[in-house]
Amino acid sequence: MKTVIIHENQRGFLFRNGQFVRLLHAGKYHVFGAREIEIVSLKEPLASARCELDTLLANRDVASLTSAVEVGDRQLALHFVNGKFDGALRCGKYAFWTVTDRHTYQLADISTPEVAPDVPAYILAMLPASLCTRVEVAQYQKARLCFDQKLVRILDAGTYYFWKNGVRVEADLVDTRLTQMEITGQEIMTQDKVSLRISFVCNYRVADCVKILTQIDDYAEQLHVAAQLALRDYVGRQRLDDILANKDGLSRYVFERLKARQDEFFVEIADAGVKDIILPGEIREIMNTVLAAEKKAQANVITRREEVASTRSLLNTARLMEENQTLYRLKELEHIEHICENVGSINLNGSGDVLTQLMSLMRTGAAG
Repeated sequence: MKTVIIHENQRGFLFRNGQFVRLLHAGKYHVFGAREIEIVSLKEPLASARCELDTLLANRDVASLTSAVEVGDRQLALHFVNGKFDGALRCGKYAFWTVTDRHTYQLADISTPEVAPDVPAYILAMLPASLCTRVEVAQYQKARLCFDQKLVRILDAGTYYFWKNGVRVEADLVDTRLTQMEITGQEIMTQDKVSLRISFVCNYRVADCVKILTQIDDYAEQLHVAAQLALRDYVGRQRLDDILANKDGLSRYVFERLKARQDEFFVEIADAGVKDIILPGEIREIMNTVLAAEKKAQANVITRREEVASTRSLLNTARLMEENQTLYRLKELEHIEHICENVGSINLNGSGDVLTQLMSLMRTGAAG
């Protein structure tokens, strides 16, 4: 004979010759002969190592102390204990003790990947990745939602969940922000056989994120090639001097060419322009020489112009002084004033007023 003690948080299943007899509550029991007692916890799901769940639930005492739920093939049961989410139950039959806890269930249909609106988002966030797929779409993105490679709809910014039920769920993210395409160091020959390296920039954004996937292959590369061809077409028909003198014309031509084809690429061209034009080394040296010569010639012209203006001014002054003795006298006084500013002291001897002696002294100095 063996003594078995069942605690308050436990129950016991009595078996005789391997057959379930009855449910045992907390207490002390003596087991002998062909009898066996299996002890289970009230915090664990109802289960037995010796018999099936349906056999246990067929007992009236067991059924009155448990809560059972059956989950179908295309269902998922959200299990709540005392109003708090405890986990998700897959296909099968489950039973839980209700002696100390209250168990409730919410059945969710997972026959399609779409999650019903009555399933709270916080519960979906707590589910394991094996049960649902999470898709996050940023504020500047859109997502192409596909089930088994078939387009379903476009997802705006937000967080989305989809059941994993054998259907392949894919969400391709599309950046809808303004995107920059840069063509760097494109070597193109002008009409006068000068090889240029041109860097070009184009800003665009995706206009139709569905057709850009289904009706065109690698839209970014095709847009890049279209810009290259437009550059070659313009530069090949222009001379070097014309290109350098009208960079805006080149930018405008390529922009208009791309703008005309934006519907074909399912994008919106915002702007485009030439970033750099790099000349060959020998051409740069020649142009630097020409530029230096031009600037020197311009400087010479300005110098000559100033000299002519200065000479003309002196001539006009001389004519005025010749015609007006008072003006001539004032000019002499002006010079005497300048001389006195730069001379420390002057000694005067003889007769006559000071101004006459200074003028005589100036003439004597000029003659000497």
